[in-house]
This record gives sequence, C-alpha cells and structure tokens, in this order.
Amino acid sequence: MDFSENLAAIHRRISTACERARRLPASVILLAVSKSQRPEEVRDMAAAGQVLFGENRVQEARAKIAQCPSRLHWHMIGHLQSNKCRDAVQLFEMIQSVDSLDLASEINRRADLAAKTMPVLLEVNVAGESSKFGYPPDKVLAEIGRINQLPRIEIHGLMTVAPYATDPEKVRPVFRRLRELKLRCEDLLGAPLPHLSMGMSGDFEVAIEEGATLVRIGSALFGPRQRPVGESDGP
Repeated sequence: MDFSENLAAIHRRISTACERARRLPASVILLAVSKSQRPEEVRDMAAAGQVLFGENRVQEARAKIAQCPSRLHWHMIGHLQSNKCRDAVQLFEMIQSVDSLDLASEINRRADLAAKTMPVLLEVNVAGESSKFGYPPDKVLAEIGRINQLPRIEIHGLMTVAPYATDPEKVRPVFRRLRELKLRCEDLLGAPLPHLSMGMSGDFEVAIEEGATLVRIGSALFGPRQRPVGESDGP
C-alpha cells in the first residue's frame, strides 16, 4: 500500500473540490480515520505527512496512541459512552461526537478534574436514521445554549454521518442542512462556529462543496478496513 500516493491523491481531490466551490484548499482539514488500523500503518501514514487521526473507540485508541509518534493529533469521532469520558478527555484534542447534554456535562466534569478545556463538535443525525447516533436537529437548537454554558466545553461546530449512497449527490441535501443548522446555531450563540465535520471517502467532495471544514477519510487512504480479531458488531 503506497500511503504517500493515497494521501497525495486525496489532497488533489480536496483541492479540485475547493476550486469548484471557490474555496481555498487550506480551509479543509483532512482527518485520517485510523480505526482498526495497526499502529504500524498509522506510523507509515504519519511518515507520508498526515498528522491528524480519528478513532472510534476509546479502548482501541488508548493502546494505539501510545505506540504512535507524539507529534500526532487525535480526535474522537465515534459514539462516546459516559463511562469512557475520563479517558477520552485525556487522549483526544477534540471530541466530535457529543450527542446529548448529559454527555457534554460529563465531559465538562472530567475536563474540570483534568484542568483542561475540551473542544467538541455536536453530532447531528440530520437524516434521522435509527441506526445512527446524533442529535435530532431541533434538539441541537434547544440544548446548544446550555452546553455552551459549561465552563470546560468549547463548541467548535457540528458533525454528521450521512447515509450511505452510491451516488454522493443523493446526500448533498444532508450536508446542506447541516450547514444551514450551523448558521442557526451561530445566531443563537452570537458567535461563529468554525467547523463542519462532514464527508467521508465516498462523498467528501460533495461535502466540501457544501462547506465542510473537516473531512474524515478512512478507506480511500488506508484501503478496505480489516476487522480486528475479536471485534464485535456493537458500537
């Protein structure tokens, strides 16, 4: 697997999508989804120039991060259970998957104990899929003010996982609705939210055209995901 070529190809596609949207390529941050990848593969991707990685499971991340270069940056992008918040606050620079006031409150409590401020994104289930986590859009608007009052939490924007579609144009409305929701959240808070985390390997170019600032790329960088021995289908 030529990680350098894969990484260069993704950056070319990001640049082309930005050109179509009349945006600067530097306005889009590439996050490499390293779930189920071995530390060796993360190190190889880092050697190719990638520095930001995303993990879905706290336990896997805890073992992996310790075996990777300390210069790398890590985001939590998977569903987070309250009993894993202590470790998540210690391991990650951002938690992209805050989907309830209760979870935000526990992150705030753990961040306070760690004497740090925790940047977060609020995960929104824009399409209302029963198989996915995330806030219903209306509930984000109802709770964002209370989350914003938590002293150790910094809301940096919104995140969504779009429904799977062979034609990425079919999920363009999902990305557009998240962008519109971010504008409504900014009006409520009276402050800008810098990030929209949306778009994965199959649809990130459309997401960029609709305003994504963070794209989460796994298989297009690392190749098809290999399930580790013992991994279950559960969250």
